[in-house]
Amino acid sequence: MDHQHSDDTENKGSISLSGGVAMGTGVMIGAGIFALTGQIAQLAGPLFPLSFVAGAIVTSFSAYSYVKMSNAFPSSGGIAMILQKAYGPGAIAAAAALLMALSMVISESLVARTFATYVLRPFDITGGPLVPILAVGVILFAFLVNIAGSRSVGLLSLIMAVVKIGGIALFGIAALWASGFQFAAASEASPGFDITGFIASVALAILAFKGFTTITNSGGEITDPHRNVGRTIMISIAICVVVYLIVAFAVGSSLTIDQIVAAKDYSLAEAAAPALGNAGFYFTVVLAAVATASGVLASVFAVSRMLAMLTDMKMIPHRHFGMSGPIRSHTLVYTVVIASILAVFFDLTRIASLGAFFYLVMDMIVHWGVLRFMRKEVKANASIIILALVFDAIVLVAFTSMKLQSDPLIVLYAAVAITAVFAFQRIYLSRWTAQQPSEEH
Repeated sequence: MDHQHSDDTENKGSISLSGGVAMGTGVMIGAGIFALTGQIAQLAGPLFPLSFVAGAIVTSFSAYSYVKMSNAFPSSGGIAMILQKAYGPGAIAAAAALLMALSMVISESLVARTFATYVLRPFDITGGPLVPILAVGVILFAFLVNIAGSRSVGLLSLIMAVVKIGGIALFGIAALWASGFQFAAASEASPGFDITGFIASVALAILAFKGFTTITNSGGEITDPHRNVGRTIMISIAICVVVYLIVAFAVGSSLTIDQIVAAKDYSLAEAAAPALGNAGFYFTVVLAAVATASGVLASVFAVSRMLAMLTDMKMIPHRHFGMSGPIRSHTLVYTVVIASILAVFFDLTRIASLGAFFYLVMDMIVHWGVLRFMRKEVKANASIIILALVFDAIVLVAFTSMKLQSDPLIVLYAAVAITAVFAFQRIYLSRWTAQQPSEEH
């Protein structure tokens, strides 16, 4: 892992605290609010705005493990570094890191399909072949920009982050103002509160915040990382929950729960029309296109970088398939191919569900590793990590329960895929855990 250390030394200090916040917030807001609001409302009912609050609370507890590890070992390795420090270079660390990479690819396809759904909304097209075609198109666009170099990605992502955060907040405030702050979603005709559905909805809300992990992947590049990684993560989560709440209440002020669920894949555009008229509708469509396109762009960059790092760390196998150039360009190709396949064959609901299963399982493995093997070294509070594990477990059980009722096949797909990842890594690496000689405690 010498190459990793040298990279960190060279890059240290290139991202300021404000730059890190813009990056993390931009990644989070790029996907969650447009893709997930309707799905969360379907599970949580009239209290769906509170799902974002609950998601932020669970994510804040989860972030503790990442913050403590990143503060102790600031590195561009991010989650891969955390897992390898905890479990050694074995199959558990590699499989969990691969689950994270795959959940990021899933997020990429989720945002790509959301882009297509919103762009087609003005033409009253809600299905058919144009949705996957446009989704694949925006993924290919992100691939071309990434091939042009990381400087292009960084600058474009920063500009788009500022535009979409301001634009989404403006949409929410304007829609709330136009509706007179009446919350239509909580009307008497709405379904009642269901505790299991609400807890299950938190699994999807967590996906709207999981972009904070991108910050840990840049730990070695943030100025004064021992202090600023944690600050960057918590400020980003705080900004996101405020923006999400404004938008959730804005959607709820314009539409009833039934209307939100009926338009779940494009609920923000649907909410804009009665509140703000045609101009608001088109503004929201353009805003969604910018936000989701930039989300795909940032996601492709982050995933391909993580896969390249896992390859360099000998945690996953690599095949060139006749391609020339560096490993990073190969992992870019793998990333866009997998994301494109998902975008073609899965709808938004199934893509989001798959991402939630992958992420929650990986998150619990991270917490257990820090609690069991690294707690004393990084001076972490065991109670906070245990609470993070308990919250994840409760949300995962509730989400699985709901999906077994509504779509048992996606639970089967997730279980088979997760089992396959662990079995594959066990065969490839031939051992579950292996303590690193240089890091014996």
